[in-house]
Amino acid sequence: MASIPETQFDDLSLVRQGKVRDIFDTGDSLLMVTTDRLSAFDVVLPDIIPDKGKVLNQISVFWFKKMEGIVKNHIITTQVKDYPDEFKKYSDALNKRSMLVKKAEPLPVECIVRGYISGSGWSSYQKEGHVCGIELPKGLKESDKLAQPLFTPSSKAEVGDHDINISFEEAVKLVGGETAEKLKKLSLEIYQTGAEYALSKGIIIADTKFEFGLLEGEIILIDEILTPDSSRFWPLNDYEPGRGQNSFDKQFVRDWLTESGWNKKSPGPKLPQEVIDRTSNTYKDIYTRLTGENV
Repeated sequence: MASIPETQFDDLSLVRQGKVRDIFDTGDSLLMVTTDRLSAFDVVLPDIIPDKGKVLNQISVFWFKKMEGIVKNHIITTQVKDYPDEFKKYSDALNKRSMLVKKAEPLPVECIVRGYISGSGWSSYQKEGHVCGIELPKGLKESDKLAQPLFTPSSKAEVGDHDINISFEEAVKLVGGETAEKLKKLSLEIYQTGAEYALSKGIIIADTKFEFGLLEGEIILIDEILTPDSSRFWPLNDYEPGRGQNSFDKQFVRDWLTESGWNKKSPGPKLPQEVIDRTSNTYKDIYTRLTGENV
C-alpha cells in the first residue's frame, strides 16, 4: 500500500493531523501513523512518495532503540497484534508504518543540532556571521564541519506555518533553565552518538532536529528521530566543503522546488514522476545503509 488515504480511518478518533503523521487517540495511549505525504518549506505537497511512511517509521524505531541508553522514548509497541482491538482490522495498512506511543506532554521547542554549516544556518552565517546568536569563526565555507555541534532551538509551528529559530535564552523562557539545559545536553549526545554510527556506514548526518515531551515529570524522546525528514544525510564518499552536498534526504525535492520557481506558499506544485521515484528510492536506500535491512 503506497499511501494512507485520509478517509481510511474515519471510524477512529483522529486527534491531530501533522504534515506527515496522523495521530489517533486510543484512550490510554496514542497511535501514530506515518503517511507517505511529503512536506517541503512547511507545505504539504500534493503527491505522495511510495513507501516513505514505512521507511520513516522503521528508521525512527531503529534509532529509538539505539538511543535507549541515553534517553527513554514514547514507544509502547510497533506490533499491530498488540494494538487496541479497533485498530487490528487495519493491520495491513498499519504494518511497518505505525507505533503505539505513550501520551507525553510535548515541549514547545524543536531541538535542532547542527554538526555542519548548511541550509538556514549557512544563510545566517553569510549575512550575520552567526547562527541563532552563536558566533562562528570567520572564513567558513558552505558544508564545513563545525568544531563542535551547535544546539540551535526553534519554536514549534502549526501545520503550514514556519518554525522560527530562537536563541538558547529564548528557549529558557519557554521551558525554564533546567529543562533547556537538559534538552541541550540530550540533543547533543543523541546527535553525536547517531552521527558516529552513521559515519561508520558512510553517511554524514549534517544536522537534525528532535522533539521531547514530559511524562510523569521525566523528559522523553517523542515523534521521530534521525530520519530523512528531520535530518540532512550526506554520502561521505562525495563530501566536499565549499558547495551544497548530494543528499539521502528530501533536499533533492527542495532543490527541484526552488528551481521550479514556486513561491513556497500553499498549495505546492505537483512533482514529476522522476522526482517522486528518485525520492522514494533515496528513502529506501538510507534505511538499508543504516540498518542493513530492506524495507
